[in-house]
Amino acid sequence: MTDLLSPLHEQHVALGARFAEFGGWQMPLQYSGIVAEHRACRERVAVFDVSHLGKVRVSGPGAVAFLNTCLSNDLERVSAGKAQYTLACDDTGGVIDDLIAYRISDDEVFLIPNASNTATVAGKLAAAAPAGVTVANLHRDYAVIAVQGPYSDETLAALHLPVGHDYMSFANAVFATQQLTVCRTGYTGERGYELVVPVAAAALLWNEVLAAGREYDIVPAGLGARDTLRTEMGYPLHGHELSVDISPLEGSVAWAVGWKKEVFWGAAALKAERAGTAKRRLRGLVAVDKGIPRPGMQVLTADGAPLGVVTSGTFSPTLSKGIALALLDAPYPTSGRVGVQVRDQVLPFEIRDTPFVAPNVRQQ
Repeated sequence: MTDLLSPLHEQHVALGARFAEFGGWQMPLQYSGIVAEHRACRERVAVFDVSHLGKVRVSGPGAVAFLNTCLSNDLERVSAGKAQYTLACDDTGGVIDDLIAYRISDDEVFLIPNASNTATVAGKLAAAAPAGVTVANLHRDYAVIAVQGPYSDETLAALHLPVGHDYMSFANAVFATQQLTVCRTGYTGERGYELVVPVAAAALLWNEVLAAGREYDIVPAGLGARDTLRTEMGYPLHGHELSVDISPLEGSVAWAVGWKKEVFWGAAALKAERAGTAKRRLRGLVAVDKGIPRPGMQVLTADGAPLGVVTSGTFSPTLSKGIALALLDAPYPTSGRVGVQVRDQVLPFEIRDTPFVAPNVRQQ
């Protein structure tokens, strides 16, 4: 099967991007280098193409009420113009996908699922939807451009786009005769925005963002830097920290479950798990000295007994050390030293709380 291409693929080729497969899409992995792009996002501003993410519109009378019987979080916690992190779970409490829900009105919600899970999420919602509620898979109709970093506001303001609204809120604007959504969200831990734009205006918007950010030394950044940035924040990635085999409680996103709701997918299983003891918990690990952990590496106790497994691991450009997220078995220690089997060596790591780096997403 041929990988899908971003609507910005030609722009990435012209910028010398190196590509990799992400969720069935050929997407930029890096341009100038992962570490340089990571630091540009932390210190200045970077622009990412995340058009492989899904786009699903749920509309019709009572769309919010319907979704609230499906997705884990409580959409009634947010008003129109707000976005919410939420989960689609199965009957066992496993996570089919994690996604962002944009509440446009009581009768319209725009969802951003992960690339490889879009068709599954859209299909399950369509099968469950009552008469009058429509679920439209718009995966190829929109691009998503993320502008992230301390100078993201200045960059977008130069294009006369709305900035300064609250974290997890969104505003609409017109660019090149096309209506786009500017949402103050992101996956880097920095102040920033995600622009959901019709494909017809995507290339122009990408080029204009790069031009507007030139004053601030903007760089295009690939999904390699996006991964190191999100790992420093301890943000979960579906297929690593969350999956149909890893519940929200195990993956440390139980805060995205509306526990007071009576009905949502997986409610019975999740409430039963919450009433007992989760068999695993996600923890952060930081290398004591050398060593870069990778997914699948075994975590060991101080005396060499199996304790868990690394779900995400990388070199942290900010800390200049190896860091990891790991699922540790009960009683899952909250502090102390463990070993990680890195090739033929067991290297020492400290258990740490996440995020590993102070977040700036809510900075005013």
